Amino acid sequence: MMSRNRSVFAAVAASVLLVLGTAQAALSSIGESASVAAAATGGCGKAPALASGSHTITSGGQSRSYILRVPAAYDNNHPYRLIFGFHWNGGTANDVDSGGTDGYNWSYYGLRRLADNANNSTIFVAPQGIGNGWANSGGRDVTFVDDMLQQIEAALCVDTAQIFSSGFSYGGAMSYALACARPTVFRAVAVYSGANLSGCSGGTQPVGYMGLHGLRDNVLPISSGRSLRDTFVRNNGCTPQNPPEPAQGSLTHIVTYYSGCRAGYPVVWAAFDGAGHDPGPRDGCTCDGWQTWTSGEVWKFFTQFQSTPPMSPSPSATPSRSPSASPSASPSVSPSVSPSASPSTPVTGACSATIETTNSWPGGFQSNVTVRAGSSAINGWTVKWTWTGGQTISQAWSGDLSTSGSEVTVRNVSYNGSIAAGGSTSFGFLGNGSAATPTVTCTSP
Repeated sequence: MMSRNRSVFAAVAASVLLVLGTAQAALSSIGESASVAAAATGGCGKAPALASGSHTITSGGQSRSYILRVPAAYDNNHPYRLIFGFHWNGGTANDVDSGGTDGYNWSYYGLRRLADNANNSTIFVAPQGIGNGWANSGGRDVTFVDDMLQQIEAALCVDTAQIFSSGFSYGGAMSYALACARPTVFRAVAVYSGANLSGCSGGTQPVGYMGLHGLRDNVLPISSGRSLRDTFVRNNGCTPQNPPEPAQGSLTHIVTYYSGCRAGYPVVWAAFDGAGHDPGPRDGCTCDGWQTWTSGEVWKFFTQFQSTPPMSPSPSATPSRSPSASPSASPSVSPSVSPSASPSTPVTGACSATIETTNSWPGGFQSNVTVRAGSSAINGWTVKWTWTGGQTISQAWSGDLSTSGSEVTVRNVSYNGSIAAGGSTSFGFLGNGSAATPTVTCTSP
């Protein structure tokens, strides 16, 4: 996957960083006043006028191209989530769409596979940058996105409250630029190992934001990712903090949901120690692959948002506990232990576990399981339950999953087995069938 491109990243790092000094600050302001409210686009109720594959469009007097992925069972009466996937410097739209040598499993940074498991819930777009980059000179790349959206929404049924952007490296910079310039168009963005390379026109309004960055990034240092994150910590009214990050050499990751953010505008920071400049790190090794934890975390972040948009933000907005808001009203670190956890009911025994449905759709659902320690610290845990309605699990993260018929067993992984007394950790999964909350048991050696 990305490891096969690291020599390319090193070779182009100097040219990428030069862009930082020349990126245009004055981006196009077209569309900044558009409403985020969900609406049926012009393509709803009509035969699709665009199909999966490559498309060209004239934008800013230039011929530009993008690749589109429409769900196989596309329904023109169903408004779809729309996710942009931006390529890195020297990469291409085809690299994002095809998934490179990892193929379908890594298409759109692994999100396409998860979307297909979730009942073909998403339309994907992979734009092609000029010169295989996203300099965004004069705001031309933001205008390109405006033009793509106009074409796609006229041709297909899109949920206008469910438009997202993701991208790695230069593509992360472009996603950040869109969060700054189009805060009422994009519901949230995920920036993998980014920096301010494509400009930030505006940059004062709230947008759901997730940043992922490696401690040992040798192309764009983690300090650049922290700076992007802090823009939206301020804009989203979150409580400033220095979120925990793993130690160098630990080969683990820590995901932190900021507290105090305005309702519906979470900020998430995922720091990892691993393979350097990489969107697909794997815990326990300086390697990468589509089995990375990043796909599940970004999918979890995007799918928490519902079609009903939040109220207009105000400084006094009360944080919501609904799926459209930050999942926690108090500092929460996943997959590491939350030291301030305060379970609603006392834990009897060494540990307890509770399962919660966080999202659902016809034929599938997403759940989160919280594991809590009792009055004493634990080192290792095992959670079990039995499905009663024929459900199956297609994807899990932050836990070692095994199944036998309807019986499910999930054990801790290397980084979340130790829980302090009264503390907690969590794991998540995508399920097939009807959402359910079976009785869950927890044991500790």
